[in-house]
Amino acid sequence: MAPEGTGQVGDPEYHSRNHTAVQPCGWTKKAITGDGVCYKSAFYGIASHRCVQMTPVVRCNERCVFCWRDHAGHAHALEETQWDDPEAVVEASIELQRKLLSGYGGNEEVDETTFEEAMDPQHVAISLDGEPTLYPYLPELIEAYHERDITTFLVSNGTRPTVLAECDPTQLYVSVDAPDRDTYNEVVQPMVEDGWDRLMDSLDVMAKTDTRTTIRTTLVEGHNDHDAAGYARLFERADPDFIELKAYMHVGRSRERLDRSAMPDHDRVVAFAKAVQEHLPAFDVMKASPPSRVVLLAREEATQIDGLDA
Repeated sequence: MAPEGTGQVGDPEYHSRNHTAVQPCGWTKKAITGDGVCYKSAFYGIASHRCVQMTPVVRCNERCVFCWRDHAGHAHALEETQWDDPEAVVEASIELQRKLLSGYGGNEEVDETTFEEAMDPQHVAISLDGEPTLYPYLPELIEAYHERDITTFLVSNGTRPTVLAECDPTQLYVSVDAPDRDTYNEVVQPMVEDGWDRLMDSLDVMAKTDTRTTIRTTLVEGHNDHDAAGYARLFERADPDFIELKAYMHVGRSRERLDRSAMPDHDRVVAFAKAVQEHLPAFDVMKASPPSRVVLLAREEATQIDGLDA
């Protein structure tokens, strides 16, 4: 793991403290300078300049071919980790975010109010790197953020369904990146033998939870962008509120595993989304963000989180 203040995956702004890591996403920085917002702003109402992209554990139990991360960075045993308590993780994530964005202060091109708001995060995306359910106090971490009136977007690969059943984030994401077991093993490359079965259990957890739920699928041209009906069956099983279909992006370490031709254009993502819709008529709402190459399928037009001031 990179020590505090050093880079990882070639990015000098990937900062970590103990096992907690933060990296402001490009849309956060664009939002601060008034140059655009993340698709989550249009879809869900989050304020991009006030969103922390973080992880409580820089370890993963999958080796997805499309992942921009360095798989070697996830090889260390979890047993060697001395875990910080949830409050310490919350404090570290906010402190690191403020440090990484502090350079925007005093910039004549940055609105002073916008900068001050950025120093007071309103959202946290628990999705930067690794698999967050490997952090042993994840349910308590989510509660700690909520106690500060910070909304939580938890993104999981679905390999620890029992942990997901205990979590109550503002919005739960589970990645479904294959329509069948064989494709899953080839594209996701789980480090646990029963990864597919665990994912199926996580879909069942999603179907039962009262929290807002989203299925996220990363489409890799020529690898997992087939069998819309197969995906639809899995989506139906999970009974999510939303389905996000997004293009694989040819960035980071994924460029060592995939050719640029594996990155679908936005039209291809839209076409696949329409093919899925044919099997899920209840999801008749489609929203899209061409810059992010992502399409949202929903049952109702109102997809924003209540009470947010984006």
